[in-house]
Amino acid sequence: MGNFSKQNPMHSNWGSACSDSDWGMGNDSRFGHDSKFKKSCNVCKSQDASACNCNFRAPARQLAAPLNSDCVLVNSVVGSKAVQKVAETTLPFTAFAPVIPAGSTIRTVSVVPNLAGITRNTTIIRDKVVNIGLIPVTVTVTFTAPGTTTPVLTATLATSLPFQEHTDFPGACPEDMVVEPPLTIEGIFAQPGVPVIGPTGLVTANAILVKIVLRTTITVTRQVIVDPNGGICDVNERRCETTTTPTTNTLPAP
Repeated sequence: MGNFSKQNPMHSNWGSACSDSDWGMGNDSRFGHDSKFKKSCNVCKSQDASACNCNFRAPARQLAAPLNSDCVLVNSVVGSKAVQKVAETTLPFTAFAPVIPAGSTIRTVSVVPNLAGITRNTTIIRDKVVNIGLIPVTVTVTFTAPGTTTPVLTATLATSLPFQEHTDFPGACPEDMVVEPPLTIEGIFAQPGVPVIGPTGLVTANAILVKIVLRTTITVTRQVIVDPNGGICDVNERRCETTTTPTTNTLPAP
């Protein structure tokens, strides 16, 4: 803090740590009888020995209960794949509003998907991940009536396209977990003139096929226990045992 002089070890360049009266050199108004400050320490002839008791300690922190195991629980990656899913359906002319007359000439087809409204259900069977879902779309069609070129009319339809996909994941088991980020769209396709069965059972070409190709990444993980030496054991050693009946799942409606 400062250089103490040789003549007085308690004097520094910034003044004394004790009052002059403690050194027999008169009163020091800074440490008079009415002063609120205590004497510094015993070398200053203080009557209060506690003035130099500086063993201050912070309050003890409340710690969580100690662990009774040196093992940790982690998610082990079984596999990760980039996958595509296809959503498609055939829309008859009669599904649009207003109804597109049979035999009309389709000019344009616009398909606008609603990614925020996608619903999907994912489940794991032995060595496979199964995805089923729906993607909402609004389809707008411009057309001309049979035998004419004008006027160009517009019909719309709000519906959902179903999609499904099963992806091979060797080693995956029903009790594993699936991590799947939001779906992205790779392509949108529309094909007028596809065959459709009419109300009377007659097959006509009065329909439009709509298809959307979706892409995502599927990652399958499994909870395992890791010991201090790096040894790994499964949380459920029987998770991959086969059953005598096939897995049947009734998925919730979107």
